Amino acid sequence: MPKSYIELHIIADQSLREKLIGVMSQLGIEGFWEDETALKCYVRSERWSPEMLNELQQIANIVARSSSSVLPRISTRLLEDQNWNEEWEKTIQPIQVTDRIVIKPTWQEYKASPEQIVLTIDPKMAFGTGYHETTRLCLKVVEQHIKPGMCLLDIGTGTGILTIAAARLGAKLAVGVDKDEWSYVNAMENVRLNHVEDRVRIIHGELSSVGEVKFDIITANIQRNIIEQLLKEMKNKLMKSGMMILSGLLLPDKEPIRQRLNALGLEVCEEPIENEWIALVARVTHSRRNSGQRSLKSAIPNPKSPHEDCRH
Repeated sequence: MPKSYIELHIIADQSLREKLIGVMSQLGIEGFWEDETALKCYVRSERWSPEMLNELQQIANIVARSSSSVLPRISTRLLEDQNWNEEWEKTIQPIQVTDRIVIKPTWQEYKASPEQIVLTIDPKMAFGTGYHETTRLCLKVVEQHIKPGMCLLDIGTGTGILTIAAARLGAKLAVGVDKDEWSYVNAMENVRLNHVEDRVRIIHGELSSVGEVKFDIITANIQRNIIEQLLKEMKNKLMKSGMMILSGLLLPDKEPIRQRLNALGLEVCEEPIENEWIALVARVTHSRRNSGQRSLKSAIPNPKSPHEDCRH
C-alpha cells in the first residue's frame, strides 16, 4: 500500500533555512527540498500529528528571534509517496567533523589519511549523519574525553554514530538505546558496517531496558523535554567520576537544563556551541560510589534484531 507524506512548506529568510533544517532533523523529518521561495520538508503521515505543527512553529520562532530574522510561516499538505530518500542521498557528502573523525555515507568514497577514523553511516530514516550541529558537538566532546577501557551509553542512538565513534576511539563497550524500531534496525546495520559488533550493543527499548549498570560517559542528543524527563534516571546510571554529554539543545535551553542538573548534583563543566545549538557537559559533584557493581556485559540485554537473519 503506497505511503503518504506530509509536506511542510516553510517561508523563511534564506539565512534561517539551514538552522531550520537542523531543527526539523531533530524532530524526525525525513527529507528536505529548497527552492527560491521556501523550504519544504517531508514526514510520513503516520508519524505526523497536529501537535507537531505547533511544536515546530514554536521552535522555528525561537530560532528566528535569536537571529533577528522574520518569523517563519509553516503550512502543510498531504502528498502521495515518492522516492524522497533517493533525492536526499544525492545531497549527502563525506564530512570531516574533527581532524581525526570523518563521516561518510555508504554510497560515497573517501580517501582517509593514516591518522583519520572514518565512520561509515547509512542514515536511512534515523538521525545522526554529522550534518547537524548537535551531532558534531557530541562527537567532538566524545573524542576529547573517551579513554581506552571506558564504557559509554547513548540514549536515543539514532544511526548509532556516537556508539560507533566511541568504539573506534577505544571504548571497551558502547551501548545505544532507542525506542524507535527504524533507528534500532539502522543502528544495528551501521554497527556491522563499521565492524564494531564486539564492542557495541544496540537495544530496542526505553532507558530502563539497559539494566542496572553504570557508565563512564552518557550521551543524549535528543529533545529538551525528553532529556528533562530522563535526567534523574541518567544520573543513576552514571559512575561517580563519569560525565553526561547533553545536546539537541538550543541556546535558550541552557539555563533550564543547567538548573535541573544542579538540582541532581551535577555541574556543567563545558558548553560547546555551534550556531544556535549547544551541548552541555556535566559531571557528578556529589554521590556515593556504587559498590558491588555488576559486570556490564552480563547485565546488559542483547536482544536479537528481527532483521539479522535477512539476507540482502
